[in-house]
Amino acid sequence: MGTKTPENEHRRHYGDASNSDGACHVGGEPRGSHMHRDGDGCLGDAGGDDESDGDGDGDGDGDVEETSLGPLEAPSTTEVVDAKKKRKKNKKKSKKKGTTPVPVKQTSPPRILLTYLFPSGEYPEGEMQNYTKSQIAAAEARYEARLYYKDDDFIQNYRKAAEVHRQARRWVQESVKPGQTLLDVAEGIEDSVRALLGHAGLQPGDSLKAGLGFPTGLCLNHQMAHYTPNPGQKDVVIQQHDVMKVDFGVHINGWIVDSAFTMAFDHIYDGLLAAVKDATNTGVKVTSFLLRWTAGIDVRISDVSAAIQEAMESHEVEIRGKTFRVKPVRNLSAHDIKQYRIHGGKSIPFVKNSDQTKMEEGEVFAIETFGTTGRGYVRDDVGIYGYGLNHDAPLAVPLPLASARRLHKTIRENFSTLVFCRRYLDRLGAERYLAGMNCLVSNGIVEPHLPLMDIEGSYSAQFEHTLLLRETHKEVFSRGDDY
Repeated sequence: MGTKTPENEHRRHYGDASNSDGACHVGGEPRGSHMHRDGDGCLGDAGGDDESDGDGDGDGDGDVEETSLGPLEAPSTTEVVDAKKKRKKNKKKSKKKGTTPVPVKQTSPPRILLTYLFPSGEYPEGEMQNYTKSQIAAAEARYEARLYYKDDDFIQNYRKAAEVHRQARRWVQESVKPGQTLLDVAEGIEDSVRALLGHAGLQPGDSLKAGLGFPTGLCLNHQMAHYTPNPGQKDVVIQQHDVMKVDFGVHINGWIVDSAFTMAFDHIYDGLLAAVKDATNTGVKVTSFLLRWTAGIDVRISDVSAAIQEAMESHEVEIRGKTFRVKPVRNLSAHDIKQYRIHGGKSIPFVKNSDQTKMEEGEVFAIETFGTTGRGYVRDDVGIYGYGLNHDAPLAVPLPLASARRLHKTIRENFSTLVFCRRYLDRLGAERYLAGMNCLVSNGIVEPHLPLMDIEGSYSAQFEHTLLLRETHKEVFSRGDDY
């Protein structure tokens, strides 16, 4: 999920001043204005062994009466038989329990719980890349604050989330064709993620345990990032000539695998996709002749950015007889990830800069790049992508509207600081919440996220991976056979 670069954060964190027409303000829309455009505009079993012999010792001499010093009188045959019957216990026949066969292959679309496919609880490792540059120890306090990454549960949960992402996106790559709607694709991805994790997210708190890291982004052609189908919008049908960016996140306990890829249904776009994939892989593992180490601990952000730009701009593509140099998008960035926060605070632009901030041990990064045949600068598109609770917003806020108070409670119980969209609220049964949402936005409690676009007629692509910087190597959790 792309993030704007810090240089644009002085203006609502989105777009440029040339496109600010007042159509969607951070303070929320005036009541009723959403009716003037398409949609509303805001967008065990325990068992013992029953074969014990009772209280006796099995010798059969309990009630024999001594009558003389001579030999004892032998019991009759009938008495012997009766005694044996008393000592004999009826053995209970254990019923064979029917065993459910363990599935060995995922369905399409994926609906088999992932824990059934990996009963050992061990999930596939991500790609390991060793560092080749001597590292300098990070500050003691910051290092200790990130010791969670050495916990095996943390690693296994991240690997599990990555496997969910791989299986869900495999369905997209194999099944999605022109003629389908973006809503069908988005719901198919999100239903797959919830089914694989075993968390439907319909009860308060369930989606905070595991679920979607943010709304599925499906952007066509010049649309760069942050578009998802929302209620009230007209259905968008995929066409043969479309280039579609697919960006979705999977989280477990708030730690998000953020990974994206691009699909095209015409081979004329293969060069564009290859260029952006190369730039992303360069960001994951710097291969420029100027930089002789892999991106990792103590590598400066400026070095990673420079390598990404060099890789991206080295590609030229021909589309319908016209030649384009692939441009990196100047005002989007890769980013670090914190628990329940898709954008943790550090940003990695796709162009050269002087940022000397270092990548540090224990940090999680989403390394992504966007390349375009357009201007290489995004601006706000119409509508709303989603909303996110500000991580520093106070818990108790005096709000004038009852609908705002109810919505605030719903957001905290179901999403916390994870980004969500209107489809998710409707799925929970929320009603008449638009005025309450505008109230939360105007009070700075919730931040709206807008769709981003380049110039119409251009084409763009995106690839993204999530990685963890470990002590001696980095693990690219989201790496797969596809990209």
